[in-house]
Amino acid sequence: MKALILISFLISCSHLRTVDLARGEKESDHYARGKKIMITTQGPASTMAGKKIYELGGNIYDVAVAISFALSVERPQSTGLGGGGFLLHRRGKILEAVDFRERAPLKAREKMYLDISGEEIKGLSRTGMKAAAVPGLVAGLLRVHGSYGKLPLKVVMKPAIELARNGFKIYPALARALKYKAPVLKKYPANLKVFFNERVVKKEGDLLIQKDLAQTLEIIVKKGVKGFYRGEVARAIINQSKKLGGLITQRDLESYVVKFRKPVVGTFRGYKIASMPPPSSGGVHILQILNILEGYDLKAMGAQNPEAIHLVSQAMQAAFYDRAMYLGDSDFVKVPVRGLISKKYANSIREKISLDKFKEIKGEDPGIYESPETTHFSVMDGGGNVVVSTQTINGWFGSGVMVPGTGIILNNEMDDFATKVGSLNIYGAVGGSKNLIKAKKTPLSSMSPTIVFKGDKPILALGSPSGTKILTCVMSTILNYLEYDLSLKESMRVVRYHHQWRPAFLTIESPGFDGAVMEKLKSFGYTTKTKSLGCKVQAIAREGDDLLGVSDPRGRGMAWGI
Repeated sequence: MKALILISFLISCSHLRTVDLARGEKESDHYARGKKIMITTQGPASTMAGKKIYELGGNIYDVAVAISFALSVERPQSTGLGGGGFLLHRRGKILEAVDFRERAPLKAREKMYLDISGEEIKGLSRTGMKAAAVPGLVAGLLRVHGSYGKLPLKVVMKPAIELARNGFKIYPALARALKYKAPVLKKYPANLKVFFNERVVKKEGDLLIQKDLAQTLEIIVKKGVKGFYRGEVARAIINQSKKLGGLITQRDLESYVVKFRKPVVGTFRGYKIASMPPPSSGGVHILQILNILEGYDLKAMGAQNPEAIHLVSQAMQAAFYDRAMYLGDSDFVKVPVRGLISKKYANSIREKISLDKFKEIKGEDPGIYESPETTHFSVMDGGGNVVVSTQTINGWFGSGVMVPGTGIILNNEMDDFATKVGSLNIYGAVGGSKNLIKAKKTPLSSMSPTIVFKGDKPILALGSPSGTKILTCVMSTILNYLEYDLSLKESMRVVRYHHQWRPAFLTIESPGFDGAVMEKLKSFGYTTKTKSLGCKVQAIAREGDDLLGVSDPRGRGMAWGI
C-alpha cells in the first residue's frame, strides 16, 4: 500500500503546474549555489551591492544594510527611506526580531478617515499626505548597522548612492507601477522631475536618475540618524506635511524608536520555525496554519491534489478569521499569541474542517489556550548567520507624495490600520477592533521574514512581498519544501493559492491547476479566481555544506553566492 502511495506521489510531482520566468529575466540570475554566503533580492543592482560589500570584507549585517539602501533606490515603487519594515536575524545563539515599521503620528485619531456619518472617506488613507505614517527605515537600518556591522557606514551606503546618482534603466515591473500610479504622482511637483519627461511618465528602458535621493543618502552617511530625523531633511518632511495637511511633526520624527522583539517560535514535523511577532500577523498565522496541517498526511495526497488544496485553504481562511478578530499592535492591545500558535488550538480548528466540503471555519477564543507592495531579501552565510528582512512603503509608491528636494517618497501605511471595524484595506483584509488607529501605534502587517531550523542549524530563510498574501506564500513554500519534499527551486515555482476568509473566494495563481482539479475544487463549494498573487519569495536553503539561493522567477531578482 505504501509503495502505491509513493508511486502516486512521484507521478503527481512530475506533473506539477509551475509558473514561467518573468519577461526579460534570465534563468541563471534566479538560482545560485555557494558555501560562504548567499544573497537573494528583488533587484540585480541590490544583490550586486551586497556582493561588493562582502568582497570588501563586510559581514552579513553590512551586506544586509547595503542591500536595504540599494533596494530603496532600485525599487522606489516598493520601499524607500519614507517607509519601514521588519528584520529577523540569527547570530550565534542570538535570535532577534527588529521592528522599524512606520507608526501613527501623535495627531492620529481613531475616526480620522470617517465622515460625519461614520462612513469611510474614499482614498484618504491611501493617497496624499494624510495617508503617511512616521517612517522607520532609516532608524532601523542604522541601528542594525551600529549594533552588528563591521565596515564604516560610508562604505556600506556607497553602492546605493552611486545607483541613485548614476541611474539605471527602468525595468518592466517599475514601468507598470509608474504607468498605474502616474495620475497620483503627477499631483506632486517633485515627482515630475524624477519620474516624468515633460509631464509624460517615463517608460521601460528610460534612465531613472534620483539625484535628490543620492544627496539625502549622503547626508545620512555624514550625520547618521540625525541626518533624517532632524535637520534639513526633517524640515523638508515637516514643511510638506504642513503644506498638504498631513500629521507628521518634528516631535514624531524625534520620538521614533526602533523596537527589538522576541520572535514567535513554533514547530512543524520536528523543525523549529521562527518568524515575526505582532505587530505582524505573519509569524503567528504561518505557525497556526502549519499546526492545523500537521494533523494531515498531505505528502501522501500530493502537492496539487484537490483534497490537499482544500485542507490547506480551510486552514488559511481559519487563520485570516483569527487575524481580523485578535491581531494588532501588542504594545497597545492583548494579542493571544501563545493560544493562536498552540497545537491544542489547532486541534480544535481541525475538528471543524470537513474533508470534502468548503465551509466557513471560525476558531473559538484562542485565549483559553494561553499558557500588510513590499520587497524582501534574504542573506545567509556559511557560519549559520542569517538576516531576512521585509521592507515597504505599502502600495505602489506609497502615498504618492515626494518630499521636495529629498527624493523621499512617503508611505501610505495608515491604510494598514482599520479605519473602522469591518473596513477593508488595500489588500481586502478585514479590519478588527484591535487594529483601530491610535497615536504612536503600529499598524498590523502580514510581513513574514522567517527562518527554519533543524536542531540549532538554520536550513531555510525566506520571505516575500504582497500584502496579506505574504504569509500564505511563505507558508506554502515551507510546506512544499518540508512536507512535499520538493527541491527549493520547485518549491518556489509551483502554482500558489490563497484564501483569506474575506473576500470569500480561493485565488489561484495563473495558469491555475488542470481542469480536473479545478472542477473538484468547485464541487467542494469553492468560488475560484485565477490571477497573480504578487508574491516574489526570496529563499535560501542550506543542504549539507551548500547554500542554495532562489530569487522568485515571477519577477525581477537575482541570487548570488560564493
